[in-house]
Amino acid sequence: MAEPRAIIRTYKPDDEKLVKFTLGLAAMEGLAVANRRAAFHPLTLSLWVGLSCIMIQLLNWWPIPEYRWLGWLLPLPAFGCWGVPILFALDWINRPYFEDAASDLMHRPDFANLQKYYTRSPSSGLFILEYGSKFIGLVAVDASKDSQSEQSFTKRTEKGHVLAGKIDHFYSSGTSSVATIRHFYVEERFRKSNVQQDILAFVARHVFTNAQDVKVIKASATPLLGYKYSSLRELGCSVEKQVGKVGILGWRVDAMSLKRARWEKDQNKHSSDL
Repeated sequence: MAEPRAIIRTYKPDDEKLVKFTLGLAAMEGLAVANRRAAFHPLTLSLWVGLSCIMIQLLNWWPIPEYRWLGWLLPLPAFGCWGVPILFALDWINRPYFEDAASDLMHRPDFANLQKYYTRSPSSGLFILEYGSKFIGLVAVDASKDSQSEQSFTKRTEKGHVLAGKIDHFYSSGTSSVATIRHFYVEERFRKSNVQQDILAFVARHVFTNAQDVKVIKASATPLLGYKYSSLRELGCSVEKQVGKVGILGWRVDAMSLKRARWEKDQNKHSSDL
């Protein structure tokens, strides 16, 4: 029986449901990570223990040694009573950012027609990473004239009205000097193999070798999702500036970039090492 192998292939129309589901999943992945990290933060643990001890003191639920090991279970309900509302509060505070980001992502022009959007420039592309017949991840890079646009199909005004965006011009051809990695996701069980670095290296090579017009690749990432952030740094991306914060603890969101000159230098160094 032939050994399965990993391949990177271009997007096909049959992949539409899988890709859109995966992108929605990826947009909400940070919520679970933010909740978990916030829950185990020293301040959160201190608050949880402090409130539980106050409740134990007020209700006189301290352990009773006479009941042996059963007596030591008496304080546990207090910890449970405070644990649930604290976790709920963390999710309630963290959730709006990720839901808004997911909603904005799903109203972007590329979601309307993935095939058409990512074939407008030779340096653009939507790529699927597979291991045998198993889906592992994907990456989408936009090198079109609209590569730096953040426009959505719908925008809410201050009064709450929804305005439809004009999207016809988003399907015109052309190549920009800036390529943007719009989507990037690898399933968690495959991340230990660092396959995410391989697919990013493939994308950088695709972008810079298919059009000389492209001078830089840009992406945004947060250390909250460490595998994305570290993979971009491993590729050679440097942090340009902080563009936002996310979550109750204010994890930063950084704008990162990889210049053609840096990429070519790394490629020449790698070739000489071989």
